[in-house]
Amino acid sequence: MAEFKGTREAFAQALIDLAKTDNKIMFVSPDSLKAMRAVRFAQLYPNQYVEAGIAEQGAVDAAAGLAACGFIPFVGTYAGFLTMRACEQMRTFVAYPNLNVKFVGINAGLLGGEREGATHQFYEDIGILSNIPNITIFTPADGGQTYHAVKAAAQIQGPVYIRAGSGREKDVYEKDVPFTMEGIRVLRKYGTDVLLLSSGFVLDRVLKAADLLREKGIYATVGDINIINAKNPEKVIEEIKRVKRIVTVEDHNIHGGLGAYISKLVVENDPKQVLRIGLSGFGESGPADLLADQYGFTPENIVSVAERKYRM
Repeated sequence: MAEFKGTREAFAQALIDLAKTDNKIMFVSPDSLKAMRAVRFAQLYPNQYVEAGIAEQGAVDAAAGLAACGFIPFVGTYAGFLTMRACEQMRTFVAYPNLNVKFVGINAGLLGGEREGATHQFYEDIGILSNIPNITIFTPADGGQTYHAVKAAAQIQGPVYIRAGSGREKDVYEKDVPFTMEGIRVLRKYGTDVLLLSSGFVLDRVLKAADLLREKGIYATVGDINIINAKNPEKVIEEIKRVKRIVTVEDHNIHGGLGAYISKLVVENDPKQVLRIGLSGFGESGPADLLADQYGFTPENIVSVAERKYRM
């Protein structure tokens, strides 16, 4: 595996590696070649690259046509440009006929829009797509997981959305760890007092919170939820049933994302307390780490929430 840093670079490298052995792999760019770090892909495989220009709706339509002809197209650009500008096309021309199109949305979450602020921080994308049937939603936590998520998406029949970042996300996994299709990977198993569930780019902070909780005598399990609204959530439900209460932490709006997904599973399978840490309004410009701290993603705040619920 070639070296890469960040989720965008990981996407580009995975696409190159897929194209080495499969000429059905395509990249459809709505003027996003540089943003997706895919310039080298276009140089190596010019016949597998389609440039649509600044036209996200047209790019999705082109990908739908390619998929209908047996190709495996990836459409990649800013998460909001896909899920908002081209939402109708994703729904009607890809999800409704269940075509084999893969989407990669970059700059997702609060941490992505460091320079641009609220207009280029996209924390509604999962909520939007959660309402559309047939779309599988991958939320890899770092670059290594994104690399394997892209490869896994190519093996799945039907639409897949991969949520990627901006390069500011922290690496948590070793790069050779595969992307699990069980929808959860347990990374800490200190105990069953509280289940800390993370989705996306704040996993490193959740892991630190579990260590801090252990020092206080509260023993947590930490799970990385890498598929939202998984078709087979049995492993997630197993972990839900093992613990006393749950805290979800996500770089996304609290409506329609990880917290909503887990709350639904809890209500339907094993009712207990669920508290959600996420965004409830718009963000602002600023360094990614400082923004994460300001909006409640500090390990200390996660501990405070888990501890408060633990004492109730």
